[in-house]
Amino acid sequence: MTTSFGGSNTAIHKDPKLLRVPTSFNGLKSAYSSILLGKRLHVFHSLSASSAGPTSIIRAVSTPVKPDTSVEPKRSKVEIIKEHSNFIRYPLNEELLTEASNINEAATQLIKFHGSYQQYNRDERGVKSYSFMLRTKNPCGKVSNELYLVMDDLADQFGIGTLRLTTRQTFQLHGVLKKDLKTVMSSIIKSMGSTLGACGDLNRNVLAPAAPFARKDYLFAQKTAEDIAALLTPQSGFYYDMWVDGEKIMSAESPEVVKARNDNSHGTNFPDSPEPIYGTQFLPRKFKIAVTVPTDNSVDIFTNDIGVVVVSTADGEPQGFNIYVGGGMGRTHRLESTFPRLAEPLGYVPKEDILYAVKAIVVTQRENGRRDDRKYSRMKYLISSWGIEKFRTVVEQYYGKKFEPCQELPEWDFKSYLGWHEQGDGGLFCGLHVDNGRVKGATKATLREIIEKYNLNVRITPNQNIILCDIRRAWKRPITTALAQGGLLQPRYVDPLNLTAMACPAFPLCPLAITEAERGIPNILKRVRALFEKVGLKYNESIVIRITGCPNGCARPYMAELGLVGDGPNSYQVWLGGNPNQTSLAKQFKDKVKLHDLEKVLEPLFYYWKRKRLSKESFGDFTIRTGTEKLHEMVDKWEGIPLAASRYNLKLFADKETYEAMDALARLEDKSAHQLAMEVIRNYVASQQNGK
Repeated sequence: MTTSFGGSNTAIHKDPKLLRVPTSFNGLKSAYSSILLGKRLHVFHSLSASSAGPTSIIRAVSTPVKPDTSVEPKRSKVEIIKEHSNFIRYPLNEELLTEASNINEAATQLIKFHGSYQQYNRDERGVKSYSFMLRTKNPCGKVSNELYLVMDDLADQFGIGTLRLTTRQTFQLHGVLKKDLKTVMSSIIKSMGSTLGACGDLNRNVLAPAAPFARKDYLFAQKTAEDIAALLTPQSGFYYDMWVDGEKIMSAESPEVVKARNDNSHGTNFPDSPEPIYGTQFLPRKFKIAVTVPTDNSVDIFTNDIGVVVVSTADGEPQGFNIYVGGGMGRTHRLESTFPRLAEPLGYVPKEDILYAVKAIVVTQRENGRRDDRKYSRMKYLISSWGIEKFRTVVEQYYGKKFEPCQELPEWDFKSYLGWHEQGDGGLFCGLHVDNGRVKGATKATLREIIEKYNLNVRITPNQNIILCDIRRAWKRPITTALAQGGLLQPRYVDPLNLTAMACPAFPLCPLAITEAERGIPNILKRVRALFEKVGLKYNESIVIRITGCPNGCARPYMAELGLVGDGPNSYQVWLGGNPNQTSLAKQFKDKVKLHDLEKVLEPLFYYWKRKRLSKESFGDFTIRTGTEKLHEMVDKWEGIPLAASRYNLKLFADKETYEAMDALARLEDKSAHQLAMEVIRNYVASQQNGK
């Protein structure tokens, strides 16, 4: 029997010294070890032909028991918790039964796999008031009418009265007490929803364009996202055991998904394990996948561990996929060995192979991703260390085929799908902007009324907005009126800066937040708008602004034209250089910029963008072309907006000689001739007014 094995046995580490960890960790220990019946796994290495150097390829062969003389490699605390958890059950199952309002550290790690984080209100002093945030899993952002209404009810009955639309097309429900967890979880499950795998070290929610277009490529992208989500859903039943007493409420899976999951022809699976793909240890860290169609970058395709793009024939028939790998946003302040990274091309596969290719990539990360230091456990660090050629070689061994080169694609474009659109099947859809994805107050009541009255299904976008689907033409006018009365405006009435802005929740509930994000962004956007007006930028001109309360990057600030990343109380790192189409990575520009000093940094940047940009050049592209050194010079030497003579129809110099004389004097004071002349004039006017 030849199988693969889920440990960190072949990790090649991305850090300044490229450390290599011993390869002895047996990832099949714990509850699954009883299945081995007294045998152990013997690991041996074969060399890759990759130009990147030797690669450890794992095969686990059943052999007689021998004394284990290997040195146990360092593992993170979370790896040990997973190993002893009986597939994500213990001690969470016991902790949920205690009278305490919180759960212990091990259970706190495990409940993430169930889709929940333990939190407390950081605004309050004294005794911590614990609650839980629940995150749903909605491939493609699809939410049925029934599930939406249930989530709306749960927010009022058990949460803080609001729903949060996330950047990964899911709901977050904040403020659920421990004693209410089972009621809330079971309500979601019985409404055909799920929170399974919305957090934790496994595949998270799979993104796809939220637009309900009746087009072959969009429908195929969405079906593929749903199939990938099903393929990588945990199978051991821990979720249903915990929340609905083992009653498994699941929709039917496609035969293709079942076949791909069970296939072990290339050593990807753990035979006889309750988790054939994940094993006892699951993945080293979170794993993110997005699927889209050419030109549509509503999903931030390059920020994912795997990006999948439908490739169609000239007549629109899907034929295969380009695959991109190695994206990820999270980093750690002042640790340059951690970094945001864009995904890069891996190769092209025919459409019938996509599940096998995705599975091979996931298994490569499962086998080789670091499990000793979670800061370096994302797949981007493995690829950064190995190089794409070596990574491709290893993936191909699990895939069983060679990847073809990626197909040429047209330029990408960010699509928001706000406003009214034709679906293509006779129906309409309406995309609604929701500031920071926070559904509350009149907005919440209005959405509830419309969704319930017209029996609408909805979709959540990766930009924290919501789409009402399958609207009959006769309903457009009354729905438009009801939306306006509830404060849900059509996009032309919303400030363009707000339409593309995003922020993470941060304070008061996120335990990782260093400073404000969601609560702070409304005022920051107003201040940016005021600067736009001050430097002469038009109202319809906009930039992509994203703010996070810590460097983990949940709102993807490293793709923004202007990213603000919390690095202290009321303090932000400033990142510049993303572009509106989400295809360029921003660069760190300044550290420790205090909230009250933002104008000192942003005013000169906006001023020079207005005056020195190329035709139709975005702010992000302008900052990249200008370069960091020149941008710093602009900010450091800024003395305020110069008074332009043309604004007052003034012609200061009637002859060349006067100008040259004034210019020579001005240079002595490191000024321009115009600045010195205006100073002389102002002084003269002031002296006359004072009667001198």
